[in-house]
Amino acid sequence: MITCTGCALLCDDIEVIVENNRIKEIKNACRRGAARMKGCSNRLVPSIDQKPADIESSIKKAAQIIRNSKAPVLFGLDNSTCEAQVKGIQFAKKINGILDDTSSFCQGMLIESVLSQKFRTCSLDDIRNKADVLVYWGSDAQDSQPRHLSRFSYFPRGELRQRGYEEDRMAIAIDVRESNTAKICKGHFYRIPPKGDREFILALIDALSGKVPAYDTKKMLELAGILKKAEFGAIFVGIGLTYSIKDDFDILTTLAQKLPNFNIMPMVGHYNMRGFNENLFKETGFVNKVKFDGKAVHDIKYSIMESLNEKTVDAIVVAGSDPVSSLPGPVLSRLASIPVICIDPCVTMTSKIATVTIPCAVSGLESAGTAVRMDGKVIRLSKIIESGYLTDEEIMKRLAEAV
Repeated sequence: MITCTGCALLCDDIEVIVENNRIKEIKNACRRGAARMKGCSNRLVPSIDQKPADIESSIKKAAQIIRNSKAPVLFGLDNSTCEAQVKGIQFAKKINGILDDTSSFCQGMLIESVLSQKFRTCSLDDIRNKADVLVYWGSDAQDSQPRHLSRFSYFPRGELRQRGYEEDRMAIAIDVRESNTAKICKGHFYRIPPKGDREFILALIDALSGKVPAYDTKKMLELAGILKKAEFGAIFVGIGLTYSIKDDFDILTTLAQKLPNFNIMPMVGHYNMRGFNENLFKETGFVNKVKFDGKAVHDIKYSIMESLNEKTVDAIVVAGSDPVSSLPGPVLSRLASIPVICIDPCVTMTSKIATVTIPCAVSGLESAGTAVRMDGKVIRLSKIIESGYLTDEEIMKRLAEAV
């Protein structure tokens, strides 16, 4: 049995058959996990200025760029091990750099609230054993975390839910479209207009408080009745909800206070984004957007988006992430105008614009380590095949020594 790093569920029941140091067969993995376990279809090679180089020269060139930089950034590490993340934090400290990751523009706000204990939360194992009402809000788990419903929430039998989804559990979807997850929810789909989550929450709070909601009164009272009767509920918060209420996030806290039997869980995509948030939180008290300058300073201006928009950075190290595939176009033109050092096992959109590329081993396949599951549980990753690639942890350590 090994652990899959296809998403933040970190399923640890994956069976693989290895022959001649190659994976011959994969069992139990979803389509996303199987693709990850098969490794890179296009392997990254060391390069400088888009020309092939050896690994030592690439690391030396990267160190030279960072030494000459007045405002360096380390971005990513969401697809890196916890060990690499800790080394990355030390590296960012040493270069007095900015440290940020993808959570800066997705689930970081929610994870910080969970770590600060503003929400009740629980483990995925608690949900499998106890949960009777599941709410997928702005989240299409069937496509983003394909085994979420089958392994942890809706379909499995649990200690207190022996009759499973047929009688013991109810799944509810709240979304702007009828996603594949919503189609499973057996008529409990609540469609809302884009950016309509705040009004929906306010109406639901009214219904839970015994008031007549002004918004879709009949369906809102029906939903409030279901939620009130829940013995152990969970709200899985996707980026659809997070994006929609980011300017009034406290409203989710107010709703949670009205639902004492419910737990809040961020639906995390990258396999170790929560690990990055937790490791940085332990070190600085913040989950992202940190500038090291003798001490750690947290500010929106240290987000990757703001740093690039305001042209306050002059070099960037990208590890375990592919910002070119996710950042908006105007920001990308600024990213492409500064030296980019890309650390990744595979060729990515970011590696294609990088000044220096440094290939690393695929964690959970070619290197071992630990990662943090979306519910906060630490999961061990195994090494199952040999490769000559440095681990992401080793590369972070080598860079820190070289600058």
